[in-house]
Amino acid sequence: MQRPKILALILAGGAGSRLDVLTAERAKPVMTFGGTYRLIDFALSNCMHSRINDVWVIEQYELHSLNEHLANGRPWDLDRNYGGLQVLPPFEADDKRKPEDSPNSGGFASGNADAIYRHRRLIQEFAPDLLIVLSADHIYKLDFRDVIEHHLKTEAGVTVVTTKVPLAEASRFGNVIAGDDGIITEFAYKPDTPLSDTVTTEVFIYTTSLLFEQLDKLSDDANGEASLRDFGDKLLPSLVADKHAREFRLEGYWRDVGTLESYWQAHQDLLADKPLIQLDDAEWNICTFGAPRLPARIHETARITNSLISQGCMVRGTVRDSILARGVHVEAGAFIERSIILDDCRIEADAHISHAIIDAQARIGNRARIGAPPATDAINDEDLTIIGAQATIAPETVVTTGSRIQPRANTSG
Repeated sequence: MQRPKILALILAGGAGSRLDVLTAERAKPVMTFGGTYRLIDFALSNCMHSRINDVWVIEQYELHSLNEHLANGRPWDLDRNYGGLQVLPPFEADDKRKPEDSPNSGGFASGNADAIYRHRRLIQEFAPDLLIVLSADHIYKLDFRDVIEHHLKTEAGVTVVTTKVPLAEASRFGNVIAGDDGIITEFAYKPDTPLSDTVTTEVFIYTTSLLFEQLDKLSDDANGEASLRDFGDKLLPSLVADKHAREFRLEGYWRDVGTLESYWQAHQDLLADKPLIQLDDAEWNICTFGAPRLPARIHETARITNSLISQGCMVRGTVRDSILARGVHVEAGAFIERSIILDDCRIEADAHISHAIIDAQARIGNRARIGAPPATDAINDEDLTIIGAQATIAPETVVTTGSRIQPRANTSG
């Protein structure tokens, strides 16, 4: 059997508004994770280990921050003379385009299905047999070769990778019901009342010819491609209705980190006695771009329990159940608990931080108090205090639980 030609598309254009001030000035896919990595590293590393050699990244929001991290694909062995990594930025419509390509060929896409359709000419010129479509903000490991094999064996039009989540969370995702034969019989996109606890992971394998046949049809019916929006709005329902959609179940760890609560909780997962995902597994390591730094320096006054401390950190204070990204300085007397401190922050003497996310290069003044422990163990967005990048919190300032401090804000006036 001839090996199919495969193209992976990573959709990295979303604004990530649910992460509030953390994505005010950066693309969500380059949010730091686990102190060392970026969110897009997971999709790229899975492609690398699955030996997918052609990977295109569709950009849109704050693309300069994403381009810097992508580094032409070098960390993921995608910097090649032929194939490898290609970046697809948004583009403006050209009046010289053929009538069938206008008027909505350029500009910002209105969703992930629309984003693919806007780039259809480039994709069709590449002529892949199969299109792997991935989101850039999920934490998981998956060998896409297993999904491809399943897709070909079942002769599916689209293979939807699914997982189980608590029923209370299922409304955030596409809901799926499948028969014993794996054929998806029902699909609902972010329903108010969940169909089931089985949800889409935003990993899809499409038979390319059927995908564009369906997108052409939906676009014509709607009198304009902008109405295509996300996969769940029209594309997947139409494929399910025609019995072209099949399920592939991901049994391992998977977490969407598109909300403050889920981003914070995914970090707490790393601190469990037996973490559900190993990021430094030699057989399936997560690769990233970044200059090396000296190992962390832990002074004699430091007290660290159940925490991850990244390269370049200098710790003289107390850190509990927290993750410090690269280059964080914690002065003597400072206390940090159940928090995420991103790159190059400075936590001055006797500051107290609890259940907070402090973005890169923020400075927390001495004796400042940021956040507080919640009343219950159930954490939601309102229990987390967020300090934007490069913000300065003046000494002795109290930032109450649930506050959102904008990037570069200065509480000292």
